[in-house]
Amino acid sequence: MHSEHKILSKRQLSEEVYRMEILAPLVAKERKAGQFVIVQYDEEYSERIPLTIADADEEKGTVTLIFQTVGASTHKLALKNVGDSIVLLGPLGNPTHIENYGWAVCVGGGIGLAPLHPIVKALKNAGNRVTVISGARTAELLIMQEEMKALADEHIIVTDDGSAGRKALVTEPLKELCSRDPKPDLVVTIGPPIMMKFCAATTQPFGVKTLASLNTIMIDGTGMCGGCRVTVGGKTKFVCVDGPEFDAHEVDWAQMLSRLGAYKSIEQAAHDRCHLEMSLQKLAKAQGAAQDAAETITERSNNR
Repeated sequence: MHSEHKILSKRQLSEEVYRMEILAPLVAKERKAGQFVIVQYDEEYSERIPLTIADADEEKGTVTLIFQTVGASTHKLALKNVGDSIVLLGPLGNPTHIENYGWAVCVGGGIGLAPLHPIVKALKNAGNRVTVISGARTAELLIMQEEMKALADEHIIVTDDGSAGRKALVTEPLKELCSRDPKPDLVVTIGPPIMMKFCAATTQPFGVKTLASLNTIMIDGTGMCGGCRVTVGGKTKFVCVDGPEFDAHEVDWAQMLSRLGAYKSIEQAAHDRCHLEMSLQKLAKAQGAAQDAAETITERSNNR
């Protein structure tokens, strides 16, 4: 399903994280937990951006996307406003396998909390006891917290700087949970690749089944370009059609991290340039509003 879809709402969650509700009835109807969409800010010139669906409302016909301004395309997407349209293709990827495992621990880091949300909801609806570990560098970067609190039987918050919850990495409470008797039946982790790698290293000694949703470089989302290839269990897999979820204990994390770094310098340069442009636009808009206010005050004073 590839067509233009209208933005119904837009909210800035932090300095570089945005939440958009998009009118996409067919995607909202068909999507399942763990799936993603490919988004373009326009039909002709835009890079194709993979974004996991953070939520959906079949009755309203909407999907919710949460994204971080990382490169040029996500910055341009962030400049879109309510009423504007974007190009959206999906749902793509394999859904999360949902069943009643017993006790599921869901670990989300930063922007990864957004795609974790529908998985937590689906696991809870399937009758699982669900523990959520929410992690971020600082309190400002914690997202979907009200939604997680409403769903989780146990909700643990950690931040690198201690500004919210415990001052710790997500692996610290994860190890504590795996040390319980009985131990968790399933762990699902979504976040920065290095976080997922260490979550896998934490659960492996306990023999706890662990799934990781991979966020590799992706272009077409249909398995043709090969940009998203990873090695899992010694075999080549394509994240867009074979994933995005894989057995975290079988992922070749070193290879994946190396491939993700291929365009890091280019991406950072685009981020810095676009971030400066957005800041200047906001400043110009604020100055314009201040000028209009000053002129209105002057006009009212002269007409007294």
